[in-house]
Amino acid sequence: SLGSKKLCGTNYPLSICFIVVNEFCERFSYYGMKALLTLYFVTYLKWDKDLSTAVYHAFSGLCYFTPILGAIIADSWLGKFRTIIYLSIVYVIGHVVKSVGAIPTVGNTDVHIALSMVGLILIAIGTGGIKPCVAAFGGDQFDEDERQKFFSIFYMSINAGSLLSTLITPVLRGDVKCFGGDCYALAFGVPAALMIVALVVFIAGSSLYKRNPPQGNILLQVCKCIGFAIKNRWRNSKHEPKRKHWLDWAEEKYSKRLIQEVKMVLRVLVLYIPLPMFWALFDQQVWVYKPKKTTFSQCVSVHYSRFWCIPVKDHRLKLSSHCPRQTESGQIVAHRMEDVKANSVHIAWQIPQYVLLTAGEVMFSITGLEFSYSQAPSNMKSVLQAGWLLTVAFGNVIVLIVAEGAGLEQWKEFVLFAGLLLGVCIIFSVMSVFYKYVEPENMDKINLEDTKEEDEGDGKKSSMMLDKTGKSTKL
Repeated sequence: SLGSKKLCGTNYPLSICFIVVNEFCERFSYYGMKALLTLYFVTYLKWDKDLSTAVYHAFSGLCYFTPILGAIIADSWLGKFRTIIYLSIVYVIGHVVKSVGAIPTVGNTDVHIALSMVGLILIAIGTGGIKPCVAAFGGDQFDEDERQKFFSIFYMSINAGSLLSTLITPVLRGDVKCFGGDCYALAFGVPAALMIVALVVFIAGSSLYKRNPPQGNILLQVCKCIGFAIKNRWRNSKHEPKRKHWLDWAEEKYSKRLIQEVKMVLRVLVLYIPLPMFWALFDQQVWVYKPKKTTFSQCVSVHYSRFWCIPVKDHRLKLSSHCPRQTESGQIVAHRMEDVKANSVHIAWQIPQYVLLTAGEVMFSITGLEFSYSQAPSNMKSVLQAGWLLTVAFGNVIVLIVAEGAGLEQWKEFVLFAGLLLGVCIIFSVMSVFYKYVEPENMDKINLEDTKEEDEGDGKKSSMMLDKTGKSTKL
Protein backbone atom coordinates (compact mmCIF):
# COMPACT_ATOMS: atom_id res chain seq x y z
CA SER A 1 0.00 0.00 0.00
CA LEU A 2 1.03 3.64 -0.33
CA GLY A 3 1.30 4.05 3.42
CA SER A 4 3.84 1.19 3.67
CA LYS A 5 6.33 2.59 1.13
CA LYS A 6 9.85 2.94 2.51
CA LEU A 7 12.71 5.28 1.75
CA CYS A 8 15.45 3.64 -0.29
CA GLY A 9 17.75 1.56 1.90
CA THR A 10 15.94 2.37 5.17
CA ASN A 11 12.95 1.27 7.23
CA TYR A 12 11.63 4.83 7.30
CA PRO A 13 8.19 5.34 5.73
CA LEU A 14 8.26 7.58 2.66
CA SER A 15 5.70 9.86 4.28
CA ILE A 16 8.31 11.09 6.72
CA CYS A 17 10.03 13.13 3.98
CA PHE A 18 6.98 15.33 3.66
CA ILE A 19 6.67 15.81 7.43
CA VAL A 20 10.34 16.70 7.94
CA VAL A 21 10.41 19.12 4.99
CA ASN A 22 7.18 20.67 6.28
CA GLU A 23 8.76 21.20 9.70
CA PHE A 24 11.92 22.72 8.18
CA CYS A 25 9.91 25.25 6.15
CA GLU A 26 7.61 26.08 9.07
CA ARG A 27 10.53 26.74 11.42
CA PHE A 28 12.20 28.86 8.73
CA SER A 29 9.06 30.97 8.44
CA TYR A 30 8.65 31.37 12.22
CA TYR A 31 12.22 32.21 13.21
CA GLY A 32 12.80 34.29 10.08
CA MET A 33 9.89 36.52 11.01
CA LYS A 34 10.76 36.59 14.71
CA ALA A 35 14.39 37.63 14.10
CA LEU A 36 13.20 41.01 12.81
CA LEU A 37 10.22 41.56 15.05
CA THR A 38 11.62 43.98 17.65
CA LEU A 39 13.58 45.95 15.08
CA TYR A 40 10.34 46.26 13.11
CA PHE A 41 8.49 47.55 16.17
CA VAL A 42 11.12 50.18 16.98
CA THR A 43 12.10 51.47 13.56
CA TYR A 44 8.94 50.92 11.51
CA LEU A 45 6.06 51.23 13.98
CA LYS A 46 8.04 53.79 16.05
CA TRP A 47 7.30 52.10 19.36
CA ASP A 48 9.53 52.70 22.36
CA LYS A 49 11.80 49.96 23.61
CA ASP A 50 9.62 48.99 26.60
CA LEU A 51 6.47 48.47 24.53
CA SER A 52 8.46 46.64 21.84
CA THR A 53 9.97 44.27 24.38
CA ALA A 54 6.62 43.66 26.09
CA VAL A 55 4.84 42.79 22.83
CA TYR A 56 7.77 40.61 21.73
CA HIS A 57 7.65 38.54 24.92
CA ALA A 58 3.86 38.39 24.89
CA PHE A 59 3.95 36.99 21.36
CA SER A 60 6.65 34.46 22.26
CA GLY A 61 4.70 33.28 25.28
CA LEU A 62 1.47 32.97 23.33
CA CYS A 63 3.20 30.74 20.78
CA TYR A 64 3.95 28.22 23.53
CA PHE A 65 0.61 28.39 25.30
CA THR A 66 -1.52 27.80 22.19
CA PRO A 67 -0.25 24.21 21.63
CA ILE A 68 -2.84 23.01 24.12
CA LEU A 69 -5.55 24.44 21.85
CA GLY A 70 -4.23 22.55 18.82
CA ALA A 71 -3.85 19.36 20.86
CA ILE A 72 -7.45 19.47 22.05
CA ILE A 73 -8.74 20.04 18.52
CA ALA A 74 -6.58 17.23 17.11
CA ASP A 75 -7.24 14.56 19.73
CA SER A 76 -10.91 15.37 20.24
CA TRP A 77 -12.43 16.45 16.92
CA LEU A 78 -10.46 16.85 13.70
CA GLY A 79 -7.54 14.45 14.06
CA LYS A 80 -3.91 15.48 13.64
CA PHE A 81 -3.89 15.56 9.82
CA ARG A 82 -6.81 17.95 9.35
CA THR A 83 -5.80 20.06 12.35
CA ILE A 84 -2.35 20.62 10.83
CA ILE A 85 -3.86 21.64 7.49
CA TYR A 86 -6.52 23.99 8.89
CA LEU A 87 -4.22 25.70 11.39
CA SER A 88 -1.48 25.97 8.74
CA ILE A 89 -3.95 27.93 6.63
CA VAL A 90 -4.52 30.24 9.62
CA TYR A 91 -0.72 30.46 9.93
CA VAL A 92 -0.31 31.45 6.27
CA ILE A 93 -3.04 34.10 6.55
CA GLY A 94 -1.24 35.53 9.59
CA HIS A 95 2.04 35.78 7.69
CA VAL A 96 0.36 37.44 4.71
CA VAL A 97 -1.45 39.96 6.93
CA LYS A 98 1.82 40.69 8.76
CA SER A 99 3.63 41.25 5.45
CA VAL A 100 0.91 43.56 4.13
CA GLY A 101 1.15 45.56 7.34
CA ALA A 102 4.83 46.17 6.55
CA ILE A 103 4.04 47.91 3.22
CA PRO A 104 4.30 51.70 3.84
CA THR A 105 1.74 52.58 1.16
CA VAL A 106 -1.01 50.49 2.81
CA GLY A 107 -2.81 52.88 5.13
CA ASN A 108 -1.35 54.89 7.99
CA THR A 109 0.49 53.87 11.15
CA ASP A 110 -2.73 52.77 12.87
CA VAL A 111 -3.48 50.42 9.97
CA HIS A 112 0.07 49.03 10.11
CA ILE A 113 -0.23 48.40 13.85
CA ALA A 114 -3.64 46.75 13.48
CA LEU A 115 -2.50 44.50 10.66
CA SER A 116 0.69 43.59 12.53
CA MET A 117 -1.17 42.64 15.71
CA VAL A 118 -3.81 40.62 13.86
CA GLY A 119 -1.05 38.88 11.91
CA LEU A 120 0.92 38.03 15.04
CA ILE A 121 -2.15 36.63 16.81
CA LEU A 122 -2.96 34.42 13.82
CA ILE A 123 0.69 33.30 13.60
CA ALA A 124 0.72 32.44 17.31
CA ILE A 125 -2.46 30.37 16.94
CA GLY A 126 -1.09 28.65 13.84
CA THR A 127 2.44 27.88 14.96
CA GLY A 128 1.39 26.90 18.48
CA GLY A 129 -1.59 24.88 17.28
CA ILE A 130 0.40 22.70 14.89
CA LYS A 131 3.45 22.20 17.14
CA PRO A 132 2.16 19.21 19.14
CA CYS A 133 0.29 17.79 16.15
CA VAL A 134 3.22 17.60 13.72
CA ALA A 135 5.52 15.85 16.21
CA ALA A 136 2.83 13.36 17.25
CA PHE A 137 1.70 12.82 13.64
CA GLY A 138 5.27 12.02 12.64
CA GLY A 139 5.53 9.55 15.51
CA ASP A 140 2.34 7.85 14.29
CA GLN A 141 4.09 6.88 11.05
CA PHE A 142 6.66 4.67 12.81
CA ASP A 143 6.98 1.44 14.69
CA GLU A 144 8.62 1.69 18.10
CA ASP A 145 12.08 0.57 16.91
CA GLU A 146 12.51 3.48 14.49
CA ARG A 147 10.57 6.18 16.31
CA GLN A 148 13.38 7.59 18.43
CA LYS A 149 15.54 8.10 15.33
CA PHE A 150 12.68 10.03 13.79
CA PHE A 151 12.55 12.51 16.66
CA SER A 152 16.30 13.11 16.22
CA ILE A 153 15.80 13.89 12.52
CA PHE A 154 12.73 15.95 13.33
CA TYR A 155 14.65 18.09 15.81
CA MET A 156 17.50 18.51 13.33
CA SER A 157 15.05 19.95 10.79
CA ILE A 158 13.82 22.42 13.43
CA ASN A 159 17.31 23.74 14.08
CA ALA A 160 18.28 23.77 10.41
CA GLY A 161 15.25 25.89 9.54
CA SER A 162 15.82 28.33 12.41
CA LEU A 163 19.54 28.68 11.63
CA LEU A 164 19.10 29.48 7.95
CA SER A 165 16.18 31.84 8.47
CA THR A 166 17.90 33.96 11.11
CA LEU A 167 20.88 34.34 8.79
CA ILE A 168 18.91 35.11 5.63
CA THR A 169 15.98 37.33 6.65
CA PRO A 170 18.09 40.09 8.31
CA VAL A 171 20.06 40.31 5.05
CA LEU A 172 16.85 40.69 3.07
CA ARG A 173 15.74 43.47 5.40
CA GLY A 174 19.02 45.41 5.38
CA ASP A 175 20.53 44.84 1.94
CA VAL A 176 17.36 45.06 -0.14
CA LYS A 177 15.67 48.46 -0.29
CA CYS A 178 12.02 49.07 -1.16
CA PHE A 179 9.60 51.97 -0.67
CA GLY A 180 12.61 54.16 0.09
CA GLY A 181 13.86 52.21 3.10
CA ASP A 182 14.50 48.82 4.67
CA CYS A 183 12.37 46.20 2.99
CA TYR A 184 10.38 44.69 5.84
CA ALA A 185 7.64 43.66 3.43
CA LEU A 186 10.10 41.37 1.63
CA ALA A 187 11.76 40.18 4.84
CA PHE A 188 8.34 39.12 6.20
CA GLY A 189 7.12 37.97 2.78
CA VAL A 190 9.83 35.32 2.38
CA PRO A 191 8.81 33.52 5.64
CA ALA A 192 5.21 33.74 4.42
CA ALA A 193 6.23 32.05 1.17
CA LEU A 194 8.06 29.32 3.08
CA MET A 195 4.95 28.64 5.16
CA ILE A 196 2.95 28.25 1.95
CA VAL A 197 5.58 25.78 0.74
CA ALA A 198 5.31 23.92 4.06
CA LEU A 199 1.54 23.59 3.65
CA VAL A 200 1.79 22.45 0.02
CA VAL A 201 4.47 19.86 0.85
CA PHE A 202 2.42 18.47 3.73
CA ILE A 203 -0.71 18.15 1.58
CA ALA A 204 1.34 16.52 -1.20
CA GLY A 205 2.04 13.55 1.07
CA SER A 206 -1.62 12.99 1.96
CA SER A 207 -1.91 9.59 0.32
CA LEU A 208 1.13 8.25 2.20
CA TYR A 209 0.20 9.10 5.77
CA LYS A 210 -0.90 6.68 8.43
CA ARG A 211 -3.78 8.39 10.27
CA ASN A 212 -5.29 7.64 13.66
CA PRO A 213 -8.87 8.97 13.92
CA PRO A 214 -9.87 11.19 16.88
CA GLN A 215 -11.84 9.53 19.66
CA GLY A 216 -14.28 12.19 20.76
CA ASN A 217 -13.85 14.97 23.29
CA ILE A 218 -11.27 13.10 25.33
CA LEU A 219 -10.14 16.12 27.34
CA LEU A 220 -13.69 16.77 28.53
CA GLN A 221 -13.96 13.10 29.56
CA VAL A 222 -10.68 13.37 31.44
CA CYS A 223 -11.82 16.49 33.31
CA LYS A 224 -15.17 14.91 34.18
CA CYS A 225 -13.43 11.73 35.35
CA ILE A 226 -11.08 13.69 37.64
CA GLY A 227 -13.95 15.82 38.94
CA PHE A 228 -16.14 12.79 39.69
CA ALA A 229 -13.27 10.99 41.45
CA ILE A 230 -12.61 13.99 43.71
CA LYS A 231 -16.30 14.49 44.47
CA ASN A 232 -16.96 10.78 45.10
CA ARG A 233 -13.93 10.46 47.37
CA TRP A 234 -14.96 13.53 49.36
CA ARG A 235 -18.46 12.15 49.91
CA ASN A 236 -17.75 8.47 50.57
CA SER A 237 -14.17 8.05 51.78
CA LYS A 238 -15.27 7.88 55.43
CA HIS A 239 -17.85 5.16 54.79
CA GLU A 240 -16.12 2.92 52.23
CA PRO A 241 -12.81 1.00 52.16
CA LYS A 242 -9.71 2.91 51.10
CA ARG A 243 -8.74 2.55 47.44
CA LYS A 244 -5.25 2.25 45.97
CA HIS A 245 -5.39 5.48 44.00
CA TRP A 246 -7.64 8.52 44.39
CA LEU A 247 -8.73 8.20 40.75
CA ASP A 248 -10.13 4.75 41.50
CA TRP A 249 -13.07 6.56 43.12
CA ALA A 250 -14.32 7.21 39.57
CA GLU A 251 -14.85 3.48 38.86
CA GLU A 252 -18.58 3.72 39.58
CA LYS A 253 -19.10 5.89 36.51
CA TYR A 254 -16.08 5.63 34.19
CA SER A 255 -14.29 2.73 32.50
CA LYS A 256 -11.14 1.29 33.98
CA ARG A 257 -9.36 2.01 30.72
CA LEU A 258 -10.12 5.74 30.88
CA ILE A 259 -9.13 5.88 34.55
CA GLN A 260 -5.83 4.18 33.80
CA GLU A 261 -5.15 6.53 30.87
CA VAL A 262 -5.79 9.54 33.08
CA LYS A 263 -3.34 8.12 35.61
CA MET A 264 -0.71 7.79 32.89
CA VAL A 265 -1.14 11.38 31.71
CA LEU A 266 -1.11 12.85 35.22
CA ARG A 267 2.02 10.89 36.14
CA VAL A 268 3.87 12.35 33.17
CA LEU A 269 2.59 15.90 33.75
CA VAL A 270 3.67 15.76 37.39
CA LEU A 271 7.09 14.64 36.20
CA TYR A 272 7.24 17.73 33.97
CA ILE A 273 6.69 20.21 36.82
CA PRO A 274 10.44 20.87 37.47
CA LEU A 275 11.42 21.01 33.78
CA PRO A 276 10.67 24.69 32.97
CA MET A 277 13.80 25.60 34.93
CA PHE A 278 15.92 23.99 32.18
CA TRP A 279 14.48 26.39 29.60
CA ALA A 280 14.80 29.32 32.01
CA LEU A 281 18.55 28.71 32.24
CA PHE A 282 18.90 27.81 28.57
CA ASP A 283 17.40 31.18 27.58
CA GLN A 284 20.20 32.99 29.41
CA GLN A 285 22.67 32.29 26.64
CA VAL A 286 23.94 35.27 24.66
CA TRP A 287 26.44 35.79 21.90
CA VAL A 288 28.67 38.82 22.26
CA TYR A 289 29.08 41.20 19.35
CA LYS A 290 29.93 44.87 19.87
CA PRO A 291 30.74 46.88 16.75
CA LYS A 292 32.99 49.90 17.23
CA LYS A 293 30.51 52.40 15.82
CA THR A 294 26.89 51.62 15.14
CA THR A 295 23.62 53.23 14.32
CA PHE A 296 20.61 52.88 16.59
CA SER A 297 18.94 50.39 14.26
CA GLN A 298 22.09 48.25 14.20
CA CYS A 299 22.12 48.17 17.99
CA VAL A 300 18.50 47.02 18.02
CA SER A 301 19.13 44.54 15.22
CA VAL A 302 22.18 43.09 16.92
CA HIS A 303 20.41 42.64 20.26
CA TYR A 304 17.40 40.79 18.88
CA SER A 305 19.11 38.63 16.29
CA ARG A 306 19.18 34.96 17.31
CA PHE A 307 22.94 34.66 16.95
CA TRP A 308 24.41 38.11 17.57
CA CYS A 309 23.47 39.68 20.87
CA ILE A 310 24.67 42.52 23.04
CA PRO A 311 24.48 40.96 26.52
CA VAL A 312 22.39 43.61 28.27
CA LYS A 313 20.57 43.29 31.56
CA ASP A 314 17.38 41.22 31.77
CA HIS A 315 17.14 40.55 28.05
CA ARG A 316 15.56 44.00 27.67
CA LEU A 317 16.59 46.41 24.96
CA LYS A 318 18.47 49.47 26.13
CA LEU A 319 20.80 51.91 24.44
CA SER A 320 24.48 51.09 24.70
CA SER A 321 26.83 53.98 25.29
CA HIS A 322 27.94 53.80 21.67
CA CYS A 323 24.40 53.89 20.22
CA PRO A 324 22.60 56.99 18.97
CA ARG A 325 19.46 58.02 20.85
CA GLN A 326 16.02 57.87 19.29
CA THR A 327 13.75 60.84 20.06
CA GLU A 328 10.03 60.50 20.74
CA SER A 329 9.33 61.67 17.20
CA GLY A 330 11.26 58.72 15.86
CA GLN A 331 14.22 60.76 14.59
CA ILE A 332 17.71 59.39 15.10
CA VAL A 333 20.17 61.83 16.63
CA ALA A 334 23.78 61.23 17.61
CA HIS A 335 24.04 60.57 21.32
CA ARG A 336 27.54 59.38 21.97
CA MET A 337 29.97 57.71 19.61
CA GLU A 338 33.06 55.98 20.88
CA ASP A 339 35.45 53.19 20.03
CA VAL A 340 34.97 50.08 22.14
CA LYS A 341 38.10 48.26 23.20
CA ALA A 342 38.35 44.65 22.15
CA ASN A 343 37.38 42.12 24.78
CA SER A 344 40.44 40.71 26.53
CA VAL A 345 38.83 37.25 26.73
CA HIS A 346 39.19 35.28 23.51
CA ILE A 347 35.92 34.22 21.94
CA ALA A 348 37.20 30.63 21.70
CA TRP A 349 36.52 30.31 25.44
CA GLN A 350 32.83 30.27 24.57
CA ILE A 351 33.16 27.14 22.43
CA PRO A 352 33.18 24.62 25.33
CA GLN A 353 30.19 26.41 26.87
CA TYR A 354 28.12 26.17 23.73
CA VAL A 355 29.17 22.59 23.08
CA LEU A 356 27.80 21.68 26.51
CA LEU A 357 24.65 23.80 26.04
CA THR A 358 23.98 22.22 22.66
CA ALA A 359 24.59 18.70 23.96
CA GLY A 360 22.22 19.35 26.83
CA GLU A 361 19.51 20.78 24.59
CA VAL A 362 19.73 17.90 22.11
CA MET A 363 19.52 15.20 24.77
CA PHE A 364 16.80 17.03 26.70
CA SER A 365 14.59 18.04 23.76
CA ILE A 366 14.75 14.91 21.62
CA THR A 367 14.26 12.61 24.60
CA GLY A 368 11.38 14.78 25.82
CA LEU A 369 9.60 14.60 22.46
CA GLU A 370 9.98 10.83 22.28
CA PHE A 371 9.07 10.30 25.93
CA SER A 372 5.94 12.46 25.62
CA TYR A 373 4.84 10.39 22.64
CA SER A 374 5.65 6.93 23.97
CA GLN A 375 4.12 7.45 27.42
CA ALA A 376 0.86 8.93 26.16
CA PRO A 377 -2.31 6.89 25.54
CA SER A 378 -3.11 6.59 21.85
CA ASN A 379 -5.96 9.10 22.11
CA MET A 380 -3.90 11.75 23.95
CA LYS A 381 -0.62 11.91 22.00
CA SER A 382 -1.02 15.57 21.02
CA VAL A 383 -2.14 16.58 24.52
CA LEU A 384 1.07 15.30 26.10
CA GLN A 385 3.15 16.90 23.34
CA ALA A 386 1.43 20.17 24.25
CA GLY A 387 2.24 19.52 27.90
CA TRP A 388 5.89 19.16 26.95
CA LEU A 389 5.82 22.45 25.03
CA LEU A 390 4.22 24.20 27.99
CA THR A 391 7.46 23.65 29.91
CA VAL A 392 9.08 26.10 27.46
CA ALA A 393 6.33 28.66 28.05
CA PHE A 394 6.63 28.46 31.82
CA GLY A 395 10.42 28.66 31.51
CA ASN A 396 9.99 32.03 29.80
CA VAL A 397 7.60 33.11 32.56
CA ILE A 398 10.25 32.29 35.17
CA VAL A 399 12.81 34.41 33.29
CA LEU A 400 10.46 37.39 33.23
CA ILE A 401 9.59 37.05 36.93
CA VAL A 402 13.22 36.87 38.01
CA ALA A 403 14.30 39.64 35.63
CA GLU A 404 11.55 41.99 36.81
CA GLY A 405 11.50 41.11 40.50
CA ALA A 406 15.03 40.26 41.55
CA GLY A 407 16.90 43.24 40.07
CA LEU A 408 20.18 41.34 40.12
CA GLU A 409 23.33 42.00 38.15
CA GLN A 410 23.68 39.86 35.05
CA TRP A 411 26.30 37.47 36.45
CA LYS A 412 24.28 37.02 39.64
CA GLU A 413 21.25 36.10 37.55
CA PHE A 414 23.28 33.46 35.72
CA VAL A 415 24.48 31.99 39.02
CA LEU A 416 20.92 32.05 40.41
CA PHE A 417 19.46 30.19 37.42
CA ALA A 418 22.32 27.68 37.41
CA GLY A 419 21.85 27.00 41.12
CA LEU A 420 18.09 26.60 40.69
CA LEU A 421 18.58 24.15 37.83
CA LEU A 422 21.06 22.15 39.91
CA GLY A 423 18.42 21.83 42.62
CA VAL A 424 15.82 20.89 40.02
CA CYS A 425 18.14 18.18 38.65
CA ILE A 426 18.32 16.60 42.09
CA ILE A 427 14.55 16.79 42.56
CA PHE A 428 13.89 15.37 39.09
CA SER A 429 16.36 12.54 39.66
CA VAL A 430 14.45 11.51 42.78
CA MET A 431 11.11 11.78 40.96
CA SER A 432 12.37 9.66 38.06
CA VAL A 433 13.33 6.83 40.43
CA PHE A 434 9.68 6.41 41.35
CA TYR A 435 8.41 6.64 37.78
CA LYS A 436 7.67 3.25 36.23
CA TYR A 437 8.23 3.28 32.50
CA VAL A 438 5.32 2.08 30.37
CA GLU A 439 6.54 -0.08 27.51
CA PRO A 440 4.88 1.34 24.36
CA GLU A 441 4.58 -2.01 22.61
CA ASN A 442 2.46 -3.37 25.46
CA MET A 443 0.04 -0.46 25.69
CA ASP A 444 -2.32 -1.49 22.88
CA LYS A 445 -2.35 -5.10 24.08
CA ILE A 446 -3.23 -3.99 27.59
CA ASN A 447 -5.97 -1.70 26.33
CA LEU A 448 -7.52 -4.59 24.41
CA GLU A 449 -7.42 -6.79 27.52
CA ASP A 450 -9.12 -4.04 29.55
CA THR A 451 -11.82 -3.61 26.93
CA LYS A 452 -12.43 -7.37 26.83
CA GLU A 453 -12.73 -7.52 30.61
CA GLU A 454 -15.26 -4.71 30.66
CA ASP A 455 -17.29 -6.27 27.83
CA GLU A 456 -17.42 -9.64 29.58
CA GLY A 457 -18.38 -7.93 32.86
CA ASP A 458 -16.48 -10.53 34.85
CA GLY A 459 -15.48 -8.02 37.48
CA LYS A 460 -11.82 -8.87 37.26
CA LYS A 461 -9.33 -6.20 38.07
CA SER A 462 -7.95 -4.29 35.13
CA SER A 463 -4.79 -5.83 33.77
CA MET A 464 -3.65 -2.50 32.47
CA MET A 465 -1.12 -1.79 35.19
CA LEU A 466 1.97 0.32 34.95
CA ASP A 467 5.11 -1.81 34.76
CA LYS A 468 5.87 -2.89 38.33
CA THR A 469 8.97 -4.91 37.51
CA GLY A 470 11.26 -2.10 38.61
CA LYS A 471 12.70 -1.77 35.14
CA SER A 472 14.89 1.33 34.87
CA THR A 473 13.56 4.19 32.82
CA LYS A 474 15.16 6.27 30.08
CA LEU A 475 14.69 9.46 32.06
